Amino acid sequence: MNAQAPGPDPWLGYFADRGYDGVRRIGGGVEGVVYRLGEGLAAKVWGGRPPAGFGVMRQVYADLARHPLPFRTPEVLDVEDRDGVVVTYERELPGEPIRGDSAHEVPERELSGRHRDALLDVLRGLASVPGTAAMRRLTVQGDDRPLWQDHDCFRDALAALVARAAARHGAALAARVPDFEAGVARTQKALRSLPDAPVTAVHGDLVPPNIHVDAAGRPVAVLDFGFCTTAGDPAFEAAVTAAVWDMYGPYAQEHARELTGLFARELGYAPTALTTYQAVYALTTYDLFGLDDRDGHFRWCAELLRRNAVFSG
Repeated sequence: MNAQAPGPDPWLGYFADRGYDGVRRIGGGVEGVVYRLGEGLAAKVWGGRPPAGFGVMRQVYADLARHPLPFRTPEVLDVEDRDGVVVTYERELPGEPIRGDSAHEVPERELSGRHRDALLDVLRGLASVPGTAAMRRLTVQGDDRPLWQDHDCFRDALAALVARAAARHGAALAARVPDFEAGVARTQKALRSLPDAPVTAVHGDLVPPNIHVDAAGRPVAVLDFGFCTTAGDPAFEAAVTAAVWDMYGPYAQEHARELTGLFARELGYAPTALTTYQAVYALTTYDLFGLDDRDGHFRWCAELLRRNAVFSG
């Protein structure tokens, strides 16, 4: 059975045959598709098997659950393998997405106070969770090994990741980003010059649909860990969140600048570190969905690098 099969969704019948009534697909992302099963349960049909094995991700969920966060995170109750596809049964998370994805919903120009406060609450919450051994064993999307493998320092691990990612399909990005090789070298040098930082839980993909809020706008759940989840500098989380909050809207650059400044002021992160980490994110995710300007993410990464002060020097 294929999680991405065309035509009628075979998973609706699969879960119905297992005794769940009123099964409904409620969302999909890079990691897979989520179904509401009823009675507070949900199922996630994974689009790919995590390279380190799902047991590692399940341990990460358990590590997060041990801390009194002001919002809920995924809790896996059972795992099964259906013809090579991983299916997890989880507690259904509360709330509704804080906002739609900017690829499908045009964000308003003014960032609301509720949105700013919610993002700060989520960033502070995740930064309160110490990085764990399981988090260090995770492999970020597109790479071939755990991020921390052979490293005991986050910035060195990221610098090595940048080198591997640039070697994958860097020629495609170099065709659209001037002085590419020198920019990669500048980014790696900037990374290695960053001061020591705490090592905490990093979600790595806090796009709006992955943050659920209640009717008052308070964050009540954070979901879809796994895309770039790891243990690392909480400033990396803040930098990526500022960049991906609005990737495709008409005010995207304005919003990224505003949130980057907000997180620097309110959370005490050095602006240079945030700018460096944003370049790193573009250099390590640019080729995950496509290799030319027809792909929105590739185009967005190239644009980010062209205007990034650390990369461009």
